[in-house]
Amino acid sequence: MATRIRLRRMGAKKAPFYRLVVADSRTPRDGRFIEEIGYYDPTKDPIVLKVDEERALYWLKTGAQPSETVKSLLNKAGILAKAGK
Repeated sequence: MATRIRLRRMGAKKAPFYRLVVADSRTPRDGRFIEEIGYYDPTKDPIVLKVDEERALYWLKTGAQPSETVKSLLNKAGILAKAGK
């Protein structure tokens, strides 16, 4: 099973709120997921990003591939540097 770390859109229309989830790559964007590892709120100033670092590192080490957006968010949080990617 190919796993991906990606964003799951939540919130109201014109007010997005995202959760970082680990999901099978074949499931839809807002469909079933394996585990929730954080959240991201781009509407706040400053932007709110909360990631469970321990679980993110675990999933990265087991082969989960982050999406492009999640990769940049994990880079900003400093987690990708610890994972060696």
